[in-house]
Amino acid sequence: MKTAIRYYSKFGHTTKMANVVGELTNTRPELATVRLTEPVDTLYLGAGVFLGKVDNSIVNFINTLTPNTVKRVVCFGSSAIIKSPVPQMRELLQARGITVSEKEFTCRGSMGPIHSGHPNQKDLDDFRHFILTTL
Repeated sequence: MKTAIRYYSKFGHTTKMANVVGELTNTRPELATVRLTEPVDTLYLGAGVFLGKVDNSIVNFINTLTPNTVKRVVCFGSSAIIKSPVPQMRELLQARGITVSEKEFTCRGSMGPIHSGHPNQKDLDDFRHFILTTL
């Protein structure tokens, strides 16, 4: 089974999460600016939310995908204010006809003093457990 990891991380929160996926899947996480070079069975796609939206690099990356290049996407991310970046990613992916796993994960991300220290070790341990359920 071919796996890929793509993400965008402005403050390093999603980088931490992408690295967890990489450890568990033995796959190198790459920024969303790196296109897929071959079809994958599972794409782990991570993002945060900035000013209420996922970064344009995530939107642009999603716009390069087709059902022929990716069979399934598992979305994850962090957010300090809104509940989750996943609904935005899910909507964009489904509009392209791409299957999105019902399983998703979002944890708190810090923004200055708001949720300071997140994602913390418990968040990452919970995320690690989540990823194991998607393999």
